[in-house]
Amino acid sequence: MTVLVTGATGHIGSNLVRLLKYRGERVRALVHLNRQPLDKLGIDTVAGDVCRLESLYQAFEGIHTVYHLAACLSLTTSKRQQMVPVNINGTRNVIDACLKTGVHRLVHFSSIHALAPVNHDEIINESCRLMEIPDRPPYGMSKALGEIEVRKGIDRGLNAIIIRPTAVLGPYDFQPSFFGEVLLLLAKGRLPGLVQGGFDWVDVRDVVDGAVSAARTAPVGSSFLLAGRWSSFSEIADIVSKFSGVSTPSFFCPLWLAEFGAPFVTLYDRIRQRRPLYTSFAVKTIKTSPRVSHEKATRELGYHPRPLEESIRDTLEWFREIGILNYLPTGTSPVRVTDPKI
Repeated sequence: MTVLVTGATGHIGSNLVRLLKYRGERVRALVHLNRQPLDKLGIDTVAGDVCRLESLYQAFEGIHTVYHLAACLSLTTSKRQQMVPVNINGTRNVIDACLKTGVHRLVHFSSIHALAPVNHDEIINESCRLMEIPDRPPYGMSKALGEIEVRKGIDRGLNAIIIRPTAVLGPYDFQPSFFGEVLLLLAKGRLPGLVQGGFDWVDVRDVVDGAVSAARTAPVGSSFLLAGRWSSFSEIADIVSKFSGVSTPSFFCPLWLAEFGAPFVTLYDRIRQRRPLYTSFAVKTIKTSPRVSHEKATRELGYHPRPLEESIRDTLEWFREIGILNYLPTGTSPVRVTDPKI
């Protein structure tokens, strides 16, 4: 049986295709522009674009399971116009192609941001409702609307489930991701300060393992939150310092000041032609980030996320292995994260 992955060159996709290949699956990757993260894997790649329905039919022929990860992610509103065709219309196209070509199962990757905010003292779980407020950050809204398309597809006979990861970190982060870039800046001593607050962080390898388990056993229409644990930026900086030997930033910015200054920092980053990391969306997310429960995934999928310290250690070691981070690891030597069994 053959499985297909859209968004296969992204952070989660790169880890997913490696896990599937290691487990003996025949993997086909739908590739839009960049193939580099898939080099030397020996998997089937096919050109396609989720925004063009006709490009999906041939790619989906003979496929048992589609893992749909292709998405447009941004911490600002600047890519709002790109999110609709990719995150909403693209999901609808994937659903139509699955139904037309007889795909057995669709595993749709959504996000924790698709869920509506809750009070800070509440715990987010699968019973929480989807985002419904149009003036919220566009990424969360687009992922919520993508989920609605999946539910419509289920009503049409689609065998689909939904995966919602929290903030992802881990190896095979080729871009790198937003949080991967933060870890690199911390390990290089180039992050001038930390924002007070934190988020729920999960290892990408645990996310893909949980998704594959769900693909095999979960009932049609199921959704799962694949979380790790809540941790502050201060704790994360301390862990990075432990492995890299680089001192943690001494400046801690209170959330009220971060919220006020974020638009100016974002504008400065754009002028310098750098990807904005410190944005109003990021600060609002940190400010309203409650605890997240993965109890359902643990109970039904046997999901057990690894310790955050292990995830950060292996992420830094992977960056070091590929030559974009130069440091001498302190303490015990990290394992080689390129080992496919990890």
